[in-house]
Amino acid sequence: MHRDEEAALATLSSHRSIIDAIIVQGRGEISGTAGDSVLAEFASVVDAVHSAVSIQQALTKANAALPQDRRMMLRIGINVGDVMVKDDGIFGDGVNVAARLEAMAEPGSISVTRGVRDHLRDRMDYEFEDLGEHTVKNITRPVRVFRVKFDPNATSPLPISEPADGKSSIQLTDMDATSEGRGADPVELEFWKSVESSGDHEEYRAYLQQYPDGDFTALAKTRLAKPTAAKPDVAADREVELEFWASIKDGDVAASFEAYLEKYPEGEFKALAEIRLAELSGFQNQRDNR
Repeated sequence: MHRDEEAALATLSSHRSIIDAIIVQGRGEISGTAGDSVLAEFASVVDAVHSAVSIQQALTKANAALPQDRRMMLRIGINVGDVMVKDDGIFGDGVNVAARLEAMAEPGSISVTRGVRDHLRDRMDYEFEDLGEHTVKNITRPVRVFRVKFDPNATSPLPISEPADGKSSIQLTDMDATSEGRGADPVELEFWKSVESSGDHEEYRAYLQQYPDGDFTALAKTRLAKPTAAKPDVAADREVELEFWASIKDGDVAASFEAYLEKYPEGEFKALAEIRLAELSGFQNQRDNR
């Protein structure tokens, strides 16, 4: 971003077009985005893992076409379990564990919990490398972590699978770039970011009218296919905000605080969220300078 902001946004946008399309194709639903972070939910663990592998393989091919200093690598964490669904968003321990797994993963890799590995035994051809138990913040019991072993240079089709018990959360973030084909117009990226979480069908139609062949066309059409949600009253909206804040306030995942500020730009905890982001950014800078 510091060297060439426009090129970085184009790269990020092009990667996002790949990610969004694969999530939709894999029957997933994007529940939140913030900066270079994506949170998606799947009804099937098989679909979640297949989609994650397909994303990493597609981005490997995309990065191969770019100069070394323009490439972005993606880390993915996958967890299975109950999540809280409020106001078209998901949060809770299930999401927090997925975020912690993503932070542990190496660039270009996929980390999953024991529950994900156990669900997939004898159902998929992937092998899993046991990375041992890890203590993660705000989770009382240690989490057993596994790395999914796959060929990054292969291509994996997305099969249609039967839903499994529980919901799978994928957390993708910290991309160190972009796809085969066109790079997205930064103006288009900003347009889409301004409407993607609105739930307003008119805004999605406006995007499609302006960018009929845009990078987010498939996602806009998917959002249009959903019924328009009724707008919550003020009291209900505040309750959702309070639950959202309570689920992230003690965490150390910057993307969670960015998501809060994006969803509630004038929210009750805006100042606290900005302070935590500044603290986490300072900590990251110290770690990078070591």
